Amino acid sequence: MTAVRPHVGVLALQGDFREHIAVLTSLGADAVAVRRPEELARVDGLVIPGGESSVMDKLSRTFGLAEPLKDAIAGGLPVYGTCAGLIMLADTVLDGIRGQQSLGGLDVAVRRNAFGSQLDSFETDLDIPALGDEPVHAVFIRAPIVESVGEKATALASVADGRVVAVEQGNLLGTSFHPEITGELRFHEYFLSKVRAAA
Repeated sequence: MTAVRPHVGVLALQGDFREHIAVLTSLGADAVAVRRPEELARVDGLVIPGGESSVMDKLSRTFGLAEPLKDAIAGGLPVYGTCAGLIMLADTVLDGIRGQQSLGGLDVAVRRNAFGSQLDSFETDLDIPALGDEPVHAVFIRAPIVESVGEKATALASVADGRVVAVEQGNLLGTSFHPEITGELRFHEYFLSKVRAAA
């Protein structure tokens, strides 16, 4: 494992993990699917993709990954969560289904499907100073919203009505939207800079 070509995992239990692997590979990372604890133990960073957070939660526990994931996050592993991945990283899920758990780590409270159903999906441009002057084109699909940002976390972007859609906290990064499907590479580049700094 080297900082030059970081070994980055994508949680591949459910969701659009293949798209993240493709983006990370295009940016020079050694990107691999992670489904087992021993695979998690070998990566320098991890992406948790979009999908269905309640299913991801159940599968992570079924596959014996939930506790290793929590330990890795607490231990400083760089992790980037998109959409459902953001929900998985949130300390508080305001409207989870009965028994739903998150991995935690981000000092935020999120609401699932806050923008409505698949039919309410939309695209918009976001100003994100941390990524430069050029706006980020963002696609929201059954997206969560960050209802509150705690003292440890920092909001990176909001939609026009002020609701927060991107956050970071130390080595953790979360977005409500899906940069992996728009050709927008800057969030993955930003994440890889965290991975290289931590390696």
